[in-house]
Amino acid sequence: SVSAAFREYLQHLSLQDFPCGLGSWNKSRYNARRSPRGGQPGQRADPAGQEEAMPLGEESPEALMELLRDWHSPWALPPDCSPQDQHLREMAVLAPELVRGSNVFQVLRSLRIVGKGVEEVDQGLLQLQQLEELILSANQIRRITSANLPRTLKVLELCCNAVANLQDLCAQPPPELQHLGLGYNRLCGPSQDKYLTAAFWPNLVSLDLSFNNFTDLLGLVSQLSSLQKLRILVLQGNPLALIPTYRGFLVDSLPKLSVLDDIHIGPDERHQFHGLTRQPELIRSEARVVVSVGEIKGVPDPSALQQLEVGSKAPVITYSYCVMYEF
Repeated sequence: SVSAAFREYLQHLSLQDFPCGLGSWNKSRYNARRSPRGGQPGQRADPAGQEEAMPLGEESPEALMELLRDWHSPWALPPDCSPQDQHLREMAVLAPELVRGSNVFQVLRSLRIVGKGVEEVDQGLLQLQQLEELILSANQIRRITSANLPRTLKVLELCCNAVANLQDLCAQPPPELQHLGLGYNRLCGPSQDKYLTAAFWPNLVSLDLSFNNFTDLLGLVSQLSSLQKLRILVLQGNPLALIPTYRGFLVDSLPKLSVLDDIHIGPDERHQFHGLTRQPELIRSEARVVVSVGEIKGVPDPSALQQLEVGSKAPVITYSYCVMYEF
């Protein structure tokens, strides 16, 4: 479940272990915060407002932060860690009480769990009451229930999973969601087209449906046209993208779209395809694929055979090849 993966994620960050968290390395500083007099006996401040030397066996916040940031340090995170990971670790040094126990649920705004074998998005995710970004790519999620998603979500990325039905996701979707990533899943049209409307996603700006099995271009466009805030759309990798008039029809049908399949839509292109929407007869239920064979190895090359002399009675040898494609 996501909750189990999240617990492993927190253990990996070691927010309660040196140099993070609370311990002998910073106990006087923490006790000073809790003291009603705002200080601790024996620790004074100079007139300039600077603290005296740290007690024996303790480290200053600056020294602890250096241990996190210096890549030579054994406590430093790997270079490919997310900014959120580094932010939580630094917070665990500067304000350890904020990420202690269940308090971490209140400060986490982004959660990235990628390639961890997650199958279930459970209710435990609701503890993250401030979560705005949830990345669950490259897992094994087949269905996702919107009731288990925080209402504060603005980004939901489910790329490379096994989602085949959007019904549960659209039961109570997060109302402020701006990006929905469903690329490389198992969605099939037209049964799923009806869930891609403003009735479920009124604030959607970016939608990734790439590499699924959407086939009905007219039906999908009629649903997407209700998404008045949609600016970025990715449909490449679907069968409908093989239709010759695919891009032009989308550009003309969705006038507010700015980017289609990672390619910016300019004024010239929009003018070029103007009026294509009024010609639906051009959207035929067929696709054209052109395959060019550049080279075949391991078979005789007829062009390399020596030309026969005129009038020669020698037998003529011909070659024919059959190339088969399976779609």
